[in-house]
Amino acid sequence: MADKTKVQRELAAQLIAETERLVAPLGRPVRFMEVCGTHTVSIFRAGLRQLLPDTVELVSGPGCPVCVTPDRYMDQAIAYAGEPDVILTTFGDMLKVPGSVSSLNEARAGGADVRVVYSPLDSLPIAMANPDKKVIFLAVGFETTAPTAAATVLAAEQQGLTNFYVLSAQKLVPPALRLLLADNEARVDGFILPGHVAVVTGADAFAFLPREYHMPGVVTGFEPMEILRSIYRLAQQTAAGEARVENEYGSVVRPEGNPAARRLLARVYQPVDAEWRGLGVIPASGLMVNEAYRRFDIAAVQPVKVLPSAKKTACRCGEVLRGSINPRECPLFGKGCVPEHAVGPCMVSVEGVCAAWYKYGGGRFHYGQ
Repeated sequence: MADKTKVQRELAAQLIAETERLVAPLGRPVRFMEVCGTHTVSIFRAGLRQLLPDTVELVSGPGCPVCVTPDRYMDQAIAYAGEPDVILTTFGDMLKVPGSVSSLNEARAGGADVRVVYSPLDSLPIAMANPDKKVIFLAVGFETTAPTAAATVLAAEQQGLTNFYVLSAQKLVPPALRLLLADNEARVDGFILPGHVAVVTGADAFAFLPREYHMPGVVTGFEPMEILRSIYRLAQQTAAGEARVENEYGSVVRPEGNPAARRLLARVYQPVDAEWRGLGVIPASGLMVNEAYRRFDIAAVQPVKVLPSAKKTACRCGEVLRGSINPRECPLFGKGCVPEHAVGPCMVSVEGVCAAWYKYGGGRFHYGQ
């Protein structure tokens, strides 16, 4: 084990040195964005930002599904939770996400029946055991989790359940990258592309990056060496003025993705324009239950009215998600906003950029330092 660790350290040092050599002639720092929140956490946990030279900057993108969920969706969820005939099921990291005036945690403390589940499928036994209740699953996530939510809808149909619903806020990653590239604030030279998403979509889903924007991308796993190799590959392309999508996660990611998962998505969902926190409304970036399964969509079956959000805070989570600023530039970071008392969702989720900076970086250094 000691010999293996030594070899990995030597390989890491070589990759970092070679990356620095490649970008030095450019005369400026290169800026690579890790899109996925899990990558952000992995990078911090391994201390990669501290190891990289000043000429390589890493910036975090909008790859945390909880973080990009807008206030309006949370207000809808809280409104449903307040209905006496509703049981709300959700992943645990949604409980503390703030809406306009409260959170699901506060709703639960006030008597709402909000239950944490580990899979959408866990909602079905609850619906079966409570036929007089509407069981609503908060379907929040990217292409990674959307197939399981779709499979749950199909399972509910097969079991004849008429009291199970979803409130969908599923998001699609490629449209968000298009918007970031149109946003001069992002200023990126390449993307560390999300491995989990690409398992479903395939690496080919990101082929538009080099084709339309001359932008390099590397589909990446989550081990430190995989991330370092991806950064090296991006540096190679940037230094040579080239742009292509490479696959550093070939053990699980295929060019075409997972056909079965993609069929599930196509059967249950349809793309719609969707609101992202910090990014606004992005065309065809969300998933809505299609007409054939609309009876499982609580927003269609029993819509609730929520007032437009008028919440004003100094939280700059939206700018963090765009890569415009780093968390330390937010006046609330580490002061009024900490994981125990989060003001914005970037500090709430375990994959949130601010939470990662706080837990692993402590706000002690900027990107590339």
